[in-house]
Amino acid sequence: MPESTGQAAPGPRNQINPDEGLYKFVVTTNFVQIPVMVKDGQGRRVDGLLPKDFTVLENGKKQTLTYFTSDPFQLSVAVVLDLGMADVAVQKVNQTYSALVGAFSPYDEFALYTYSSTVTRVTDFTGRPEKLTAALDAMKLVHGGSYGPPVMGGPLAPGPPMANGVPIGSQGPPPVYTPAKEAHVLNDAILRAALDLSKRDRTRRKVIFVISDGRERGSQASYKDVLKLLETHGIQVKAVVLDQGALPGFKQVEKLHHVFRQGYADILPKYTNATGGGDIFTELTRNSIEEAYAQITSEARNQYTLGYTPKASGGSSAFRNIEVLVARRGLNIYTKAGYYPVPSAR
Repeated sequence: MPESTGQAAPGPRNQINPDEGLYKFVVTTNFVQIPVMVKDGQGRRVDGLLPKDFTVLENGKKQTLTYFTSDPFQLSVAVVLDLGMADVAVQKVNQTYSALVGAFSPYDEFALYTYSSTVTRVTDFTGRPEKLTAALDAMKLVHGGSYGPPVMGGPLAPGPPMANGVPIGSQGPPPVYTPAKEAHVLNDAILRAALDLSKRDRTRRKVIFVISDGRERGSQASYKDVLKLLETHGIQVKAVVLDQGALPGFKQVEKLHHVFRQGYADILPKYTNATGGGDIFTELTRNSIEEAYAQITSEARNQYTLGYTPKASGGSSAFRNIEVLVARRGLNIYTKAGYYPVPSAR
C-alpha cells in the first residue's frame, strides 16, 4: 500500500518552496480518488486510522485500495456568497470577511462568486489573499433585502384604494394579490462555480463554499443536473447557512414561501451530503461564523484520501455508488455518494 511521505522535492537553496509538505501524485483517467472525513460521536475529527481500517465498496463490490494518505491537500475553493439574504444577515457576514480570508493557507487558490437573482464571478482563481480581501471589502457596500410579511391590506397594500374590501369606484369582486416572487438562483450559482472548478488542476481538492440562507428559487439549472457535474468532477459542497429562524419576520415569510411555492430551503444539505461535504453549519453569531470558516477549510484540507482503480466495466458511464466502511464502532463517515466516470480521451 503506497503511503505519502509528506515531502516534496526541495526547491532552490535560500528559496521557499510553496508546495513543501504537500503530497503530489499522478492522476490517471480511471483512478478513483475518495476524500473521507471521519468523526466521533461528539463531532471531533478522528486521526490515526490506517489503510487496513477502511473498506471501500463500489456498486456493492469490494475494491482493492492502491492509494492512501492522510496528508493535507492544496485546495481550489469557489466561495459563493448569497447577496439575496435579509440585510441583517448580509451585514453580519460582512463583519467576518477577514476571518474568511485567514482560513485559507498559502497553498490554496480561491475565487469569489455572488448571486441573488443572477450569478456573478467577482474574481478569477488566485492564490493572493489581498485580491480576495479587496473583493470582499467591496461587498460591504452591498445591502441585502428587507424581508417581512407582505402587506396584503390597508393603505400600504398594492393596487387601488379600497373601501370595505372593494376597490373604490368598482362594483366587482376585490382583486387577489400575491407577493412578488423573488429569484434566489442557488443552483445556478453552484453550477457556475462547478464549471470553473472542473478546469482547475486535478491534483487539488475542489470545494464550493456556500455562505447563504439556503433558499432556492428560479434557477435554470436543476439540482439533479448540477449534482451530476459535481459528482463527475469530485467537487465537494460545504456551507454556512445562517440561522433563518432568528431573522426578524423570517418564520412568517418562510410559511408564505411554501404556500405560494416561492422557493425551498432544504437543498444545501442535499448537496453537502451527496458530495461528502459533511454537515452544514447553521450559525448566526459573528464568532460562530468565523469558527465555521476555519473548521470547513481545515476539514476540506485534512481528510483521509483513498484511491483505487476499478475493474473494467465495458466503458459504462452510468453512476457508480460508493460506500466507505471503517472497522471501528461509533464513528460517522462523510464521503461522496458516488461518481460518474469521466470518458477517456481518444
